[in-house]
Amino acid sequence: MTIFLDFPAGQFDAGVEFWRRVTGTTLSELRGEHDEFATLLPDQGDAYLRVQRLGSGPAQCHLDLHLDRADLRPALERAIELGGTHVYREAADVDVLTSPGGFPFCLVPADDESQVPPPNRLVGLATTARLDQLCLDIPPSRWDAETAFWPELTGWDLFGVDEPEFARLKQPENLPLRLLLQRLDEEAPAVTAHPDFAAPRSASVARAHTELGARVVRVNEGWTVMADPLGRPYCLTGRPLVS
Repeated sequence: MTIFLDFPAGQFDAGVEFWRRVTGTTLSELRGEHDEFATLLPDQGDAYLRVQRLGSGPAQCHLDLHLDRADLRPALERAIELGGTHVYREAADVDVLTSPGGFPFCLVPADDESQVPPPNRLVGLATTARLDQLCLDIPPSRWDAETAFWPELTGWDLFGVDEPEFARLKQPENLPLRLLLQRLDEEAPAVTAHPDFAAPRSASVARAHTELGARVVRVNEGWTVMADPLGRPYCLTGRPLVS
């Protein structure tokens, strides 16, 4: 799986610079017809974070699911059968879809990426963190459809966690990202998503992120809600780091 951080065109450079610094990565060369895509490259391991310059719209996230080429067509057909919508084919082997609740994702061919990067340490900070999770923020009316869709599409079991408003997919251990599903308290037009860091010393990480332009939105027991310089929400959670 790959998280795409999508930026409005005029905020691409500043937004990417923030995320490059908090993830300890370097920016690849730009690619695409309009130089709209790039990869955030870790010092060790394989990349799983990418960025996109949008033609319009606010800062957001979308998900890429990487499959063997022989599985792309069956996965597309299965996604539609489960209530997903095929938006368009971006290339010969890249399909853009939305989930039943309207969350954008792509089916793309897998490469040979298999090494999960280690946690990164920000300069001057005596602790580490790693962006290792995408949380789908699901309006109450979309909850049943989304919690049925993602386990069936991926083949991963869904299980509850301590908080009743969350559910998690049980994924293979060698993946760099986890998927968390969160039921929102209030309705919204569509499912959105935000990234989460595993940051056992989240208070120290929050201070480092604010020095780079983020702001603290809310401190909860176990996690801190942040906003990047563009206002994109993300969380620092007290979960243990897994290399």
